[in-house]
Amino acid sequence: MRRALFPLLMALLALPVQAADPRLVAAGGTATEIIYALGAEKGLVGVDTTSLYPREAMKLPNIGYVRALSAEGILALTPTLVIAAAEAGPPPILGQIAAAGIPILPLADGFSEAAVLARIGQIGAALGKTEEAGKLQAAVRRDLATARAAVAPLPDKPKVLFVLSAQRGLVAAGDDTAAAVMIELAGGRNAVSGYTGYKPVTPEAAFAAAPDIILTGSHVIDALGGVDVLRHHPDLIGTPAAREGRIIVRDAMFMLGFGPRLGAAVLDLAQALHPGVTLPTLAAKP
Repeated sequence: MRRALFPLLMALLALPVQAADPRLVAAGGTATEIIYALGAEKGLVGVDTTSLYPREAMKLPNIGYVRALSAEGILALTPTLVIAAAEAGPPPILGQIAAAGIPILPLADGFSEAAVLARIGQIGAALGKTEEAGKLQAAVRRDLATARAAVAPLPDKPKVLFVLSAQRGLVAAGDDTAAAVMIELAGGRNAVSGYTGYKPVTPEAAFAAAPDIILTGSHVIDALGGVDVLRHHPDLIGTPAAREGRIIVRDAMFMLGFGPRLGAAVLDLAQALHPGVTLPTLAAKP
C-alpha cells in the first residue's frame, strides 16, 4: 500500500512553484540543465553530483549522487521544490522529504524526443516559465530534426559497444538503455542485444559481438587511467575495435543526458561514428 501511495503523494505535492524567491534542489543533471536553459538558475540552492553542466552548477551545494540521496542534506537546504529525475532515489528517502512537506516534482522517464519535451514542459510549468519552456521545446525539436536529417543518408551503421564500466569486469549497454537509443540516433547499431539495461559481458560475448567501435564515458577512462588501458582490457582485446584502436570517449551527461543538448549530442556522436563525412554542428544549450 505504501509503495502504491508514494507516487500519488509526490504528484499531489508537485504543485507549481511561482514564489518570488523559490529555493530549488535539482536531483539529476538533466533537471539542472533544463533549469539553467529556462533562466531559472537563480533559484537553485542545491544540485547532485551528476549536475556538471553548466559549469556554474558545480559551485552550488551538493546533495550527493542522484541514486543515493540523503534526506537530511536536502532538508537542510530548506527547498521549496525538489525536482527529481526518474532515477532519483532511493524511494524511501524521497518519501521522507515528501513527508516533511517539501513538494517533489518527479520528471518524466524515457529516452525519446517526447520524454525530453515532457521534462522541459514539467519544469517550465512548475516554475512559471511556460513561455520559455515552449521556446526551448521548439529549439530541441529543430535541433533533433537537423540531426535526424543529417544522419538519415549515412550509408553504414557501425556496430558500437558502449562500456559503462570496466574496473571489475566489463559492463555494457543492452537494449532499452540511453546508450542504445543514442547509438541508433547517431547512425550506429548497438553491438550487443538480447538483454535490457546494463549488465556484465564476458570476454566471449564481447568477442562474438565484434564491435567496430567502443564507446564510453570520460569518467570510465579517468577511473582506468587512460584509453590504452581500456584498449588492452582482457575482455576487449580480441575485438576489432580494440585491435584497431577505435575508441570514442565522451562526457556521459552530454552524450546520455537526453536534455536540451540532445540534438547537439546526436550530431557530435554521429560525426565520431562516421569520420569520413562532414556533418553540421549545433551550439550546445543552454
